[in-house]
This record gives sequence, C-alpha cells and structure tokens, in this order.
Amino acid sequence: MAKVTLDSGSVDKLGVLLAQIADLTKQADAIKDAIKEDASAGGATMIEGNLFKATYSESDRKVFDKDAYIKFNSQSSYEGYLKVSAVFSVKVTSR
Repeated sequence: MAKVTLDSGSVDKLGVLLAQIADLTKQADAIKDAIKEDASAGGATMIEGNLFKATYSESDRKVFDKDAYIKFNSQSSYEGYLKVSAVFSVKVTSR
C-alpha cells in the first residue's frame, strides 16, 4: 500500500473520493432497485450483461423475539413471537 502524506491536498482528495463513492453507490442502488421492481412484477430474475450477471432473489427472514416470549407466555407456541419480513436482493457475479 502506498504511503500517504497527510496535508491539505490529501484531505481534499479524500473528500473527492468519498463524494465519488457516494455517487457511485446511488447509481448502483438505482440499478438494483430497477432490477428488483421488474423481477418482483414478474420480469426476469436473471439478467446477463457482457461481463457480469445479476440474479434477483426473494426470501422470508424470520426473527424470534425471545424476550417477549419469555415475558408474556413461555408455555404457548413460539409461532406468535416470530417476526417475518420479506427480503429482496440482487447478487452480481462475473460471467
């Protein structure tokens, strides 16, 4: 790794780099959101480019609230203490 000399130029360069990262992240998120919207509406769940492939997936995430289970009624079924939320993701890999 290159040695970095700390001066006002380094701080400015850091600021520019962080701004570029934020902009690129927004662009990537917008593309992912478009893929998610299209796929969840019945479109393609896999899209291939020349270099990369994007795959859309859906799943349910279940989280058990053990504290509420213990506090309110540990004798009943645990099913009432599961919080289920949908998870949508886009994975990008090389072809």
